Amino acid sequence: QVHLVDSGGDSVQVGGSLRLSCTASEYTYSSNYNCMAWFRQAPGKEREGVASIHIPTETTGYADSVKGRFTISHDNAKKTTYLQMDSLNPDDTAIYYCAADSSRVAAVCSSRFWAQSFGYWGQGTQVTVSS
Repeated sequence: QVHLVDSGGDSVQVGGSLRLSCTASEYTYSSNYNCMAWFRQAPGKEREGVASIHIPTETTGYADSVKGRFTISHDNAKKTTYLQMDSLNPDDTAIYYCAADSSRVAAVCSSRFWAQSFGYWGQGTQVTVSS
């Protein structure tokens, strides 16, 4: 069982930055939970994928809306996945959730991301961007 804890959400001004963290209570690098991703859901909108990372290969993927502004990364020692968010705008306002699952290869991780097919989810952290 994997327990994910999201944190780092806050209220910021347009153009500001935030770094979200997702820490796993249990993680085995060599076998499971090596595909991590961030999703978000704004009020009245469907959940959308933001970024993913296949940890063994460090292969990343991003939604077009955040490319060049957001960066996903992972620290094995800390069992933590980060989402660095720069140049924030009001459209980034949402609850952000991290998710974890297993994938033998990067392509499977990418497929999981676009299908939103993850077995473990964090509780969410609120990001609010105001002008």
